[in-house]
Amino acid sequence: MKDKLRSHLWFHLVYICVALSILHVLGKSSGTNSQSYVIACGSSSRGTDSDGRVWMPDSKFLVSSADSVPAAAAFQDPSLPSTVPYMSARVFTSQASYRFSVPSKTRVWFRLHFYPCTYSNLDPSDAYFGVTANEFTLMNNFSASITAQALTQAYIIREFSLPLVESGDLNITFTPTVAHDGAYAFINGIEMIRMPDIFEQATMVGFSDQAVTVDVSSLQTLYRLNVGGQYIPPTNDSSLTRTWYDDTPYLFGAAAGVTSEADKNVKVQYSPDVPEYIAPLDVYSTARTMGPDPKVNQNYNLTWVFQIDANFTYVVRFHFCDFLLSKVNQRVFDIFVNNQTAQAAADVIAWSGSEGAPVYKDFAAYVSDGPGDEQLWVALHPSASMKPEYYDAILNGLEIFKINDSNGNLAGPNPVPSQMLVHAEAEAAKKFAPSGHSGTGQVIGGIAGGVLGFIVVVLVCLFVRHRRNVANGTESGVGKWLPLYGSSHASTTSKSTISGKSNGSSHLSSLAGGLCRHFSLFEIKHATKSFDESRVIGVGGFGKVYKGMIDGGSTQVAIKRSNPSSEQGVHEFETEIEMLSKLRHKHLVSLIGFCEEDGEMILVYDYMANGTLREHIYKGNKPPLSWKQRLEICIGAARGLHYLHTGAKYTIIHRDVKTTNILLDEKWVAKVSDFGLSKTGPNLNQTHVSTVVKGSFGYLDPEYFRRQQLTEKSDVYSFGVVLFEVLCGRPALNPSLPKEQVSLADWARHCHRKGTLEEILDPHIKGQVSPECYKKFAETAEKCVADRGLDRPSMGDVLWNLEFALQLQENPGAAKFEAEHVDATAVSGENQDSNPNAAFSQLVNPSGR
Repeated sequence: MKDKLRSHLWFHLVYICVALSILHVLGKSSGTNSQSYVIACGSSSRGTDSDGRVWMPDSKFLVSSADSVPAAAAFQDPSLPSTVPYMSARVFTSQASYRFSVPSKTRVWFRLHFYPCTYSNLDPSDAYFGVTANEFTLMNNFSASITAQALTQAYIIREFSLPLVESGDLNITFTPTVAHDGAYAFINGIEMIRMPDIFEQATMVGFSDQAVTVDVSSLQTLYRLNVGGQYIPPTNDSSLTRTWYDDTPYLFGAAAGVTSEADKNVKVQYSPDVPEYIAPLDVYSTARTMGPDPKVNQNYNLTWVFQIDANFTYVVRFHFCDFLLSKVNQRVFDIFVNNQTAQAAADVIAWSGSEGAPVYKDFAAYVSDGPGDEQLWVALHPSASMKPEYYDAILNGLEIFKINDSNGNLAGPNPVPSQMLVHAEAEAAKKFAPSGHSGTGQVIGGIAGGVLGFIVVVLVCLFVRHRRNVANGTESGVGKWLPLYGSSHASTTSKSTISGKSNGSSHLSSLAGGLCRHFSLFEIKHATKSFDESRVIGVGGFGKVYKGMIDGGSTQVAIKRSNPSSEQGVHEFETEIEMLSKLRHKHLVSLIGFCEEDGEMILVYDYMANGTLREHIYKGNKPPLSWKQRLEICIGAARGLHYLHTGAKYTIIHRDVKTTNILLDEKWVAKVSDFGLSKTGPNLNQTHVSTVVKGSFGYLDPEYFRRQQLTEKSDVYSFGVVLFEVLCGRPALNPSLPKEQVSLADWARHCHRKGTLEEILDPHIKGQVSPECYKKFAETAEKCVADRGLDRPSMGDVLWNLEFALQLQENPGAAKFEAEHVDATAVSGENQDSNPNAAFSQLVNPSGR
């Protein structure tokens, strides 16, 4: 009887335990308990995402729903990871809040999901709003549309962490920006998770006796990287559902070290000091080291560069786990943050106590204000003074968090877009708005793509040693959560030679005086109504771009103005004038003139009404170009580059060919822009120019990257990436994809060789491309991105093949017949005449023969 009773009680106990476990899991996934919420905003019922998580409707969490409406997205971007929560939204026309009950005296982590799209016929560009969480300001004048365009992402995720010391409620409030006409707020999804407080104190870099108390601060996650490893999706990060990205795009220079993975015999052992929730096993079981050669390692830093917002303190968390070595003083290295020593003589084994034992270190750094975006640099270097057994360094993971300022603010500026924001037609219709108008139809003009060329310089320039001290002056938006691959402008370490600070000014005037127009500052101010903010059509690292009218209002121009008194961009300013003042070609953007008066550096260009090529291929919210239009634009750009390589007095290497530097005028004629990085090529007795690597990640010639030897074939490689962008309708780099697909050049080349390239064609042009044209175009693009420059065609060959592809598209039979009558040397490659126009002109208009 006792046995039977004991068995009965045991059965009920097990049943209760199992039931509680099920309820706990259900509560966690569906957001029904008081510690975790997963909310699909604007949805009327539960929904399951692609990871199997259940999202609850948001109605019961709304404090007031009088001025909010649920809405459905007008279209689904193919890059969305799931329809839930992104295809439904809650739209607010006035201030409204969500309220979540959470335990007091705890830390809460939450994520906000935004998918900028048309909701209830509302224009996405009118969504300007602020977000607060209790007393903390998270976003101010945030534009999801601008941010998504700048990041070339369809959706945005922002992750924050707040300490809830007293209150047991978390109130998230959305407030449309009053100053913006017709502004509204929206949100697609909210995740709220009670998480262990993993922060204590972080040592202040440069002040070893000072520390930042992190556990009482609000934080925003900016970067979370699996260093040396692959992308880790939220489903592989236990219950914390964090995303860990590949670190490769952030590496500075060609020296990327080597990656390693823990042997199966080495087991990563967590400890009470480093529990499993600090970082997943995949982070600690992969690493990036400097390599096996001690002489090489002593001569470089393993460096990463990140874009951040100025005037904030940042916590940089380093994750270490040495699974390759087992003894103290085998590998000792120094850690630098923003060119300051954060930790001298770091020894992972000494910290952790054994092989395969994780450890992490937190350091804090304050970044002072400066023009445009700022950078945070992280570097490792072997500590020679400790005489370790191996001159090497190691890193497994890296996280960067922004800390709120003294006012409880985390908001930074909206990022600078990589393409236009609003239709050019709207700008043309409204002409020039009065100065009191705040730019509801803000249009980014053609030369904005040129400005953005300056933005990427810093990732491939010399290490920044001087911080900039010019105030930004904008209080909007929020920093970055999804990875960024564009970088800010480069700073210069020399004094300006333009602005009257030295005699360089007169040199520049005499150099360009007879070749392009020298504007007075009075003329520039008159053209821009004294730099009226309503005239701003773009902002970049060099400064703002204004739309202006000169010559009595008869000529429309784009005016690029440097930040006043800035020491940045002097070399690029001079190079742009030197190059463009001597060049005139239908497919090169025209420099009309410049101004260098009263400390100003100003460039005046033709206005490009249709903006950049990139915005018409993807993430531009504009009707996609047809295949024939794309092909004709590529041909125009190739003509411009071919002229640079062969038609000028000296070979000119552009060095920053990309889709944002190919501009389109009102007739859709392609023009190559932004010559700030251009370089005069080798003479007849040279094969290359040795120079510091500069350019844009995703487009950089790997041979130039490795050897720092520049040739015109470097432009050919970059143009090959452009061709694949046009064909596939995706960015050169996309961090949300699996590691092997992040780089478009690598992935497209792999697919072409396997015969699967057609599977990743842009859906907008599928069915438009003839098989013959596709074959020729794809073959040309693949040859352009060959690893070795010798294996790439000249730009003349590329141009010939694109012309031929166009004829194959329009009249396959006639084009094939023409090709049979063209001398074979026209497509042979290196021995082609420097001006092949005679050969391929027959293909341009075969009916005229």
